[in-house]
Amino acid sequence: MSESRPQTPLIAAEEPSSAAPAPTAVRTLRAHPALVLAGIVLASLNMRAALAGVSPLVGEINDHFGLNATASSLVTTIPLVFMGLGSIAAPKLARRFGTEPVLCAALVLLCGGILVRVAPPVVALFVGGALVGTAIAFLNVLMPGLIKRDFPDRAASMTALYSTAMILGATVSAACAVPLENTLGGWRGSLASWALLAAVAFVVWIPQALIARRGGHHVTAPAPGGTAAAGDGSNLLRSGLAWQVTLLMGTQSLVAYVCIAWMPTVFTDHGMAKGEAGLVYAFYTLVQMAGSFVVPVLAGRLRDQRMLAVGVVLLMAGGITGLLLAPVAGAWVWATMMGVAQGGTLGLALTLMVLRSRDAHTAARLSGMAQTWGYLLASVGPFAVGAVHQATGGWDLPIGVLLAACVALLFLGLGAGRDRKI
Repeated sequence: MSESRPQTPLIAAEEPSSAAPAPTAVRTLRAHPALVLAGIVLASLNMRAALAGVSPLVGEINDHFGLNATASSLVTTIPLVFMGLGSIAAPKLARRFGTEPVLCAALVLLCGGILVRVAPPVVALFVGGALVGTAIAFLNVLMPGLIKRDFPDRAASMTALYSTAMILGATVSAACAVPLENTLGGWRGSLASWALLAAVAFVVWIPQALIARRGGHHVTAPAPGGTAAAGDGSNLLRSGLAWQVTLLMGTQSLVAYVCIAWMPTVFTDHGMAKGEAGLVYAFYTLVQMAGSFVVPVLAGRLRDQRMLAVGVVLLMAGGITGLLLAPVAGAWVWATMMGVAQGGTLGLALTLMVLRSRDAHTAARLSGMAQTWGYLLASVGPFAVGAVHQATGGWDLPIGVLLAACVALLFLGLGAGRDRKI
């Protein structure tokens, strides 16, 4: 294990002691890289599709069950809460059974959660959302470590691919939500259709799970909430850099899920037709792919990512300001600015989990910490914004909350973007 680098007083270096070296992965059998790549892409497509398809259908879901704005926000908030809680369980399961089998099981759980969510009782809507969130948590937490392990020399470009595929799934889901609703006879058919995508991904991961189990391979996984694993002397909770990456992930996710929950409603409440609002929202998710691909690639070529972080955050703040001042007149412009910036901040957060880590073990642990606490923070966003909107009857103050989040992102990007290692 290499010696700790000198750190600034704000950063606590967290590396395993010489007496307790980090566990290393042992792999006697290995899936073909093309199969691993296909599995990563298909799993990534599923990471947002089941959530993004809900937003254009919120009005129909509310009307069907008689939900108010605050209760409606729980449709998005509950999956986020369980994305955070599931991030605690994912590493334990990966250490016990291996990464590939857990990813495979997560896709089964995702498929089941999607189908439970459309069952007749209103409680099924929330229970299914909890299952969907848990499944996505497993995928979220284990993917960065898998990429660091299997593609160590192409970590930034692979992160760009996986974050872009994630956003592509969200884009297609949002764009197809209303057409699928019309074709399949209602919102339930539209939401249920995404179980098929999860099932296809599951089939691709089956041989990888079998190879991993036969080869006795287990990737080192993060301990719950960033706590050190048994026999590991380090603790990410004491690292200022780890917390900066974690809060960056959480704050950008908060903005993203507020937009997922409420952006189409902001437009329709200001007089835009439902169909056009759905198209603008789908376009917002589409252009995220530009930021999610370009920013990780640029980040991987830079030793210091601070100016890159400042650029994407300022672009996001500009789009949110436009949404506040002229939501309908400049809708397509604001959607472009916010979309590119949102994809960029997501790609940057995911890339920093890899770049700020010395090895796959640390990358997996940092991913577990960032996504446990990050998604728990993000879960506050849709619910809080819905409650503020219901209390004020308008969107000025809720959108102001997003501007405040941009200020926080600016400072977090300046901290996490420095050339340091955990």
